[in-house]
Amino acid sequence: MPPADKNRTKFLLDEKDIPTKWYNIQADLKSPLPPVLHPGTGKPIGPQDLAPLFPMELIKQEVSQERWIEIPEEVRDVLRLWRPSPLFRARRLEKALGTPAHIYYKYEGVSPAGSHKPNTAVAQAYYNKKEKVTRISTETGAGQWGSALSMACSFFGLQCKVYMVKVSYQQKPYRRIMMETWGAQVVASPSPDTQAGKKVLEQDPNSPGSLGIAISEAVEDAATREDTKYSLGSVLNHVLTHQTDIGLETQRQFEHAGEYPDVMISCLGGGSNFGGFTLPFLAEAIHGKDIRFIAAQSAAAPNLQGEYRYDFADHAEMTPLLKMYTLGHQAEMTPVRGDGLRYHGCSPILSLLRHRGLIDTIAYPTDERHVFERARMFVQSEGFLPAPESAYSIACAIDEALKCKDSGEAKVIAFNVSGHGFMDMEGYADVLGL
Repeated sequence: MPPADKNRTKFLLDEKDIPTKWYNIQADLKSPLPPVLHPGTGKPIGPQDLAPLFPMELIKQEVSQERWIEIPEEVRDVLRLWRPSPLFRARRLEKALGTPAHIYYKYEGVSPAGSHKPNTAVAQAYYNKKEKVTRISTETGAGQWGSALSMACSFFGLQCKVYMVKVSYQQKPYRRIMMETWGAQVVASPSPDTQAGKKVLEQDPNSPGSLGIAISEAVEDAATREDTKYSLGSVLNHVLTHQTDIGLETQRQFEHAGEYPDVMISCLGGGSNFGGFTLPFLAEAIHGKDIRFIAAQSAAAPNLQGEYRYDFADHAEMTPLLKMYTLGHQAEMTPVRGDGLRYHGCSPILSLLRHRGLIDTIAYPTDERHVFERARMFVQSEGFLPAPESAYSIACAIDEALKCKDSGEAKVIAFNVSGHGFMDMEGYADVLGL
């Protein structure tokens, strides 16, 4: 590699450098993923079992063993609004920390919805539209996925119903308004709109909700209407594949930087931004490259520290069974400001890679003080205001950089800022006492 420019801060790519194909790591796994099981029979499911919920093209991508999946031009045309996203060398943060580490961050807050989520939302809306679906139901935790899908549905002329985890619905009214501005219908979950929601409310009228409950409601919505399909913003194989735009761009940007990551960090709830950022690099690790991968999680839902077994993806046991690291689909989880991380299970692909020893994890306390203090250090040096979920990535990256300060190692640390925090200021105020 050429020597890095000692003064360069931004590593930018041109629109022509937007990937034309998504990377599918299933082609590089040494053994296939464990099959998805039917909740009733316990046997592997087939495409027709998923057809009531997903368009057939997404079902094909879910099980595809092809290494590269073509990105439709109609999707790339929308992605041009914000992709490629920038990679930054965090020189000011390095100086503030006094670390010999070289710190880089990929910034996904430049999308219209403010996060990485549109990378798959646009693709999913496109494939639904292509198969003449007119309405999509979904869940959202912190609101980033709901915002992204609401935007994508507006681009392709689809109706959108969003079940938003109640604690976030109450904490983040502007997220709801943002979704409704794009034309979506948003309700707090658990809601009286579904049997799954009613059952939870009967047991606990004050339930703060969870992603598992919201998924149950959105799945029920889609399964009981002919005009509706379900859309998921994380966990599933096709979702992570769509997100590999992030990592593929990052690889090219590191070529311009003249160095390569020793450590890659991202926050992890279900796995979409972690997977999108790391999967192209994890492929290199599978083939022998020495890179350490760390998932920054909340102690409210440290799913990668759970059990590796089959479990439901939702609270009401309506989904197929996935082999994944899980805390249990009905686990009680403390509400946190980084609510997008509060999910009981992890993506099957990332779970398998974790099981094989390729992914480490750290879980930060639920009071989030350490995480938000680290985020404030980042804001005061780099300027960008991260989403609470992204603050976990930042906290972990700073902690690793300070270890380098103690050891004198000049490691290259890369992390993903999955979204901005402009609608999350109440969280900063509450946690930091501002």
